[in-house]
Amino acid sequence: MFRPLSLLIINISKHNVASQIKYSTAILPRLSSEKYNIKRKSFGTINESDINHFRSILSENRVITDESDVLPYNIDWIKNCRGQSKVVLKPKTTDEVSEVLSYCNSKKLAVCPQGGNTGLVGGSVPVFDEIVLNFSLMNKVISLDDISGALVCEAGCVLENLDNYVRQHNLIMPLDLGAKGSCHIGGNVSTNAGGLRLLRYGNLHGSILGLEAVKADGTVIDCLRTLKKDNTGYHLKHLFIGSEGTLGVVTKVAVHCPAVSKAVSLGYFGVNTFEDVLQLYRNAKISLGEILSAFEMADNRAICSTVKNLKLTNPLEDYPFYVLIETSGCDEEHDSEKLNRFLSKEMESGHIIDGTVTSEPAKMRVMATFT
Repeated sequence: MFRPLSLLIINISKHNVASQIKYSTAILPRLSSEKYNIKRKSFGTINESDINHFRSILSENRVITDESDVLPYNIDWIKNCRGQSKVVLKPKTTDEVSEVLSYCNSKKLAVCPQGGNTGLVGGSVPVFDEIVLNFSLMNKVISLDDISGALVCEAGCVLENLDNYVRQHNLIMPLDLGAKGSCHIGGNVSTNAGGLRLLRYGNLHGSILGLEAVKADGTVIDCLRTLKKDNTGYHLKHLFIGSEGTLGVVTKVAVHCPAVSKAVSLGYFGVNTFEDVLQLYRNAKISLGEILSAFEMADNRAICSTVKNLKLTNPLEDYPFYVLIETSGCDEEHDSEKLNRFLSKEMESGHIIDGTVTSEPAKMRVMATFT
């Protein structure tokens, strides 16, 4: 029997690395170079003249060198990896990024591009003394065409801020993540982030209309187009989507934003076997059709780890597997009837053992954190 969701609302997406617990009083993670036995490559070592040059490009307050201020940028979100960077640079424009990378390339100084630092695999922090190039100040929305849905923005825009912005024009971002309150759109593009809406809108190769990027030598690659049906020439933008900064750093993005759905519901269910999960997914595609927007699965171990580390409350009892299903459409009565019919059938067949369903935005945000 389905129960109403009653949880302590905790928005974990608001994590900001710079405002986390003071690292000076915490146990620091082991250096990544020691933990994974990695040897430093033969790149240059930064010195005071390099620091002064960066200050001439960016200004004093956007070149961070104080050890305690730099430390949070060296440590990943789960405090598993730690780099040894001595300087953090915060550009505001593509020209500044170009100048910085051109100089670093000429001096053979290694660079680590960094967005919201919400990754879980250590890719957003240095390993050795790489210069951290942080994009948090490149956070402007450049334009939005509310007819075509084309949004153009800088790489440092926070995903949730973009979603809130386009919702004012009855649009949504085609991407939704648990870390949306701190992750950057540039990082999303560079890692080809999937997220909860992938089932409905596909991966970012289909949603990114164009982008601007800067190569290691400072060359600016301008592929910033906003036309959805663009069949001209080579689509170089696809090389940068998912390249994780290896080909260049993304500085601006053009995204196609779909229309917002008027009726959205989210269900969280306990399931006995993985075979039941697969059958549930198959049946959801058939029965829910065009209103199915998300289908996510997690096993008991993953949910227990999430509950423990993020101090959440699981709305269901212990089950071997959990499934999250989201529906979105334009007719609440029609969608609700369709969803209820599907859930009744799956409960009777035993594919769903227990669950909870809500249409309240705050409760949906909580349930989304579990997967």
